[in-house]
Formats: sequence, C-alpha cells, structure tokens
Amino acid sequence: MTGGSAARTVPGPPTGPRAAGRAAAEVRHRLRQGAAWARDYAWIVRAQARAVLAAPLPGSLAGGDRMPVVLLPGIYETWPVMTPLARALHAAGHPVHTVPALGLNLRPLEMSTPLVVERLEALGLGRVVLVAHSKGGLIGKMVLADEDAGPRVAGLVAVNTPFAGSVYARWFPARPVRALSPFDPDLLALARDVAAHARIWSVYARFDPHVPGGSELAGAVNVRLPLDGHFRPLDDPRLHAAVLEAVTHLADATGGPGGA
Repeated sequence: MTGGSAARTVPGPPTGPRAAGRAAAEVRHRLRQGAAWARDYAWIVRAQARAVLAAPLPGSLAGGDRMPVVLLPGIYETWPVMTPLARALHAAGHPVHTVPALGLNLRPLEMSTPLVVERLEALGLGRVVLVAHSKGGLIGKMVLADEDAGPRVAGLVAVNTPFAGSVYARWFPARPVRALSPFDPDLLALARDVAAHARIWSVYARFDPHVPGGSELAGAVNVRLPLDGHFRPLDDPRLHAAVLEAVTHLADATGGPGGA
C-alpha cells in the first residue's frame, strides 16, 4: 500500500483441532434435535390415533382421595392425548377430570376460558389443580385470573406452554395457531398479566421444537427437564414425577382436597 497506511489482515475462520471439535459438536447437536423432532411427531401421530381408537372411558379416572385435577389439552388435541400423564396422576390418588367442551381446542382463548369455568362449576369440586399441555396452559392462566373460578383453583401445572408465544406460529396458515404468535395482541396482553404467576408451575423440555424460546415464566416455579420434544414428554416418567410434585405442592399450599 502507499501513503504509509499499514495493511490489515482480516482473520479467517478458526482452524485447528479445537475448531474442528466445536464444529463436530454442533453437527451432533443438530442431528440430535432433528432425531428428537422426528420421534416427537411419530409419538403424537400414534397418540392421536389412540385418542380416537382406544381412549379411556369418560369418568374412568375420576376416583381418588387426593386433590382433583382437571386436564386442559393443547391445540388440535383432545384430552386422551394426555392419557399417560392422566394415568400417572390417577395412580397417585388424584381424581382426573376433563373438559369435553374444549374439543380440539381451536377456539380463541377468551372463548375457551368460559368453557373451563362452566365445567368447574358443574363438577362442584372444592379445589382443583389445572394440569395443562401447550395452549391449555394459556387457558389455565386465564382461568386463574377469573374472578369466579380463580379462587377455586389451587394452581396450574403447565407442560411445554408457549407463555411468550411461538415464533413459528405466525407463519402457520390456520388462524388458531397464528393466535399463538408472540406478536398476537391477546397473547401479549395475557403475558403482561403476572398476578397469577405465583400459582403456576411451568414444566418444560430442554428442547421443544414448537416452542423454541422455551416455556420459562417469570415469577412461576420453572422446572426444565432433560427431555426433548413438545408432545413426547407427556409419556415420560420424569415429566410425570415433576407434575406430581407440582400438584402435591399446590395442594399442600391450600390444605389438600377441599382446602380453603
């Protein structure tokens, strides 16, 4: 160069054994996530088929002497998708109830919440814990804030719930899924309402392909499990144990079944 300017060398990409090791680790990480995604979809396809062909009989899990729980499934799910978790709760002594009116859970949140409130009134239970998957957790949070139903709910255990939305939702063609976008005004308003967070346990997988931002909720009890997937963790004993711990804690905080 002329004019006394010193030439600058632009560093290239890192090389050597250490860089190669990092690159290999990243490849393994991506492959693991891809395999987890495939297993997740394979599981939900089978679970949806079982929900149609071999669902538990209504009321078959309603016995028990511990705190009753009410299941809130995710979008495009009926409650039998949560059967493995429901059976674990029932085996531990919790009566398990459902909200049949939710159907496939395609309604907007503000239309789904009254259905849950009506179901709680019809059941006539003193206190319950809501156990939810995915979108069901958003409905559960709205129920906690309901003036009439909120006081009869001991708390919410939400599994892989997109409390801050999912970045993938905005690109989905179906409106019920797009409503779960982090830019949706209703979801943003719900996120700003933090009053009920102290009564929420958020239990979530370390890698959730549907909720890449994770399900951590400020002010709630957050339990991150070494699991992969959005749906498949519903069938994992480690998740069952975490949910049971959460239900027990919430029940004990209100004096157990029928507590004030």
